[in-house]
Amino acid sequence: MAALVLIHVNGPAVAQAPRAPAPPSAQVDELLRLLEDPAIRQWIDQQRRPPALPGEVAQQATLSEALGMRIAAIRSQFIDLMSAIPRLPEEARQGGELLSAELQSRSPLNILLLVFGFLALGIGLERIFVRATARARERLLSSSGDTVNGRVKAIGMRLALGLTYVAIFGIGSIGAFLVFDWPLLLRRIVLAYLAAALLLRLARLVTRILLAPGGAWRVASGRFRVIPLADGEARFWYRRVMLFIGWFVFGWATVETARNLGFSFDGRRVVAYFLGIGLLAIALEVVWRRPVTAQAAANPERPARHHHLGSWLLSIYLVLLWGFWVAGLMGVFWLSAVAVILPKAVTITRLSVRNLLHPQGTGELSADHEMNAVYLDRGIRAILIAGAALFLAWVWQIDLVELTSRDTAVTRLVRGVLSSLVILLVADFVWQVVKTQIDRRLTRIQATTVPGSEEALKQARLLTLLPIFRMTAFIALAVVAVLMALSSLGVEIGPLIAGAGIFGVAVGFGSQALVRDVISGIFYLLDDAFRVGEYIQSGSYKGTVETLGFRSVKLRHHRGPIFTVPYGQLGAVENMSRDWVIDKLTINVTYDTDLDLTKKIIKQVGKDLASDPEFAPHIIEPLKMQGVEQFGDFAIQIRLKMMTRPGEQFAVRRRALANLKKAFDENGIQFAFPTVQVAGRGESEPAAAQHALKLVKGTPPE
Repeated sequence: MAALVLIHVNGPAVAQAPRAPAPPSAQVDELLRLLEDPAIRQWIDQQRRPPALPGEVAQQATLSEALGMRIAAIRSQFIDLMSAIPRLPEEARQGGELLSAELQSRSPLNILLLVFGFLALGIGLERIFVRATARARERLLSSSGDTVNGRVKAIGMRLALGLTYVAIFGIGSIGAFLVFDWPLLLRRIVLAYLAAALLLRLARLVTRILLAPGGAWRVASGRFRVIPLADGEARFWYRRVMLFIGWFVFGWATVETARNLGFSFDGRRVVAYFLGIGLLAIALEVVWRRPVTAQAAANPERPARHHHLGSWLLSIYLVLLWGFWVAGLMGVFWLSAVAVILPKAVTITRLSVRNLLHPQGTGELSADHEMNAVYLDRGIRAILIAGAALFLAWVWQIDLVELTSRDTAVTRLVRGVLSSLVILLVADFVWQVVKTQIDRRLTRIQATTVPGSEEALKQARLLTLLPIFRMTAFIALAVVAVLMALSSLGVEIGPLIAGAGIFGVAVGFGSQALVRDVISGIFYLLDDAFRVGEYIQSGSYKGTVETLGFRSVKLRHHRGPIFTVPYGQLGAVENMSRDWVIDKLTINVTYDTDLDLTKKIIKQVGKDLASDPEFAPHIIEPLKMQGVEQFGDFAIQIRLKMMTRPGEQFAVRRRALANLKKAFDENGIQFAFPTVQVAGRGESEPAAAQHALKLVKGTPPE
């Protein structure tokens, strides 16, 4: 276009203008026409984009289109499978011909010798090692499992010994491939079944360690059993698990053999699905014949229909799993399997850890192994959850590395879910550690403290503050974990925090009594005004402190009623359970009592009471006489006192009074009591009174 303008303007300069290009060919015209097509341009733009994730593909296609494509794929797969079934006999015949053609150069005896040598070399080396370690094995099997450390050590040694047996068998079997000359096809077939046999041996070893069914390990008592089951239950699950795993691994070897023999892909799938029916049958047999657990057997009120209903639901679930597998819905298959297996695995792990680490014959964990149980339980739980997440990501073909570099709505959501999962696992681990440490401390205080001792008075404060700190730690961890999880999911937590602050201010103005109670409770705790278990009095409220709540304290009256008193209404608190108590007694003796003797007797009674093992820990200062309080109308009042532990003065006083009564009777000292005496002097009595008395008695007057 520029050349044309130049020619028009300059005229003579046409000779110097560049030569016009040759006209385009028909192919170029067709290419330009296709590039101008909007559909072609859209297709080119889609090809330039990076491959979309499964979530993005789902966003681009409508739900109906995706469902239609999935149904069409399932229908196509079923058609391929049905068409492959008639071809199986022909493929089997061709595979047999292929194997026989390769083995034509060898006699049947030679093949039998190869197989026999394969088995004999592995089993023989294993038997030689078993005989060589017979004494060590006997010593290991007879080891004691009465302690936690002894049981864990014995189980670890048994696992190591079993792994050694499997390794010796594997080395000997693999040596057969190095010693003998194997045909190529036969080598592949034997190698597949050898791998299946080794996997079965490993599964058998692990299952025997976990279930300890007895037999070769001679463990019938169950003290080395990791999973807490009865002997009959352990044997049942051991046999079914081994049958399931054996069928699975040898089925896999059979499918691999079919591939080596030239079976088509659809033919191999038909073989695999047929073998899968065997796995389904084993699982259904387990569902309907599984033994009733000890917990369910101990609850006869639970109707049997619940067990049958659960069996029906599990059966439907297993059939659906098999259907997902046959239909090729592997993502749904593994999601459904993990959704059921993972919670059960977490529960079994928790029970197994507690069963493994509790002392023999007890049901509770010892304080020494409590933290180990937390670390082991939460560690295995985190590994199981993380492993399940990674496995599902692999099944769904989610590239986690690429996921971190992409910034779409789906990738942000997936990253947020994974981050939230990690945050919740860490928060759960921290909470379990804090909770276990606090509970362990509380148990140690309650188990080792002598009531009434100085150490008990100091640790009573811990008994009061530790439960409050445990609840505070739980609330703080929960709030922080939830906020961090929301933040990782892309939720703006700034407005939430600001809104919570405004809401807190509004609540503070609207509920001043609540705020006053909470703040008063904080200051009562800081002042150490009272503790759990102490007897206090505040106004008309008195009793033993049972619970320190968020805004109130619960007081148990000595007659039984319980008061729930807000902290703001307590006011001045009279604590009757701190340090010591002086108890004063007053007794009355007659005026003719020897006070010096009385003082000695009281002192001796105090010494005897202080030396009594039943009351000695509660007496700080023994009973003694302070002196004469006052002269009464009919007695001399004597004041006594003694110093005891708080709350123990009542029992000590009752015993002191009983001992004083006995000692006074033995020494002729009488307690005084008020009397009224009516008396006269014979001759001086009035004559009228004497005359009236004679009339009453019937005596005639003189």
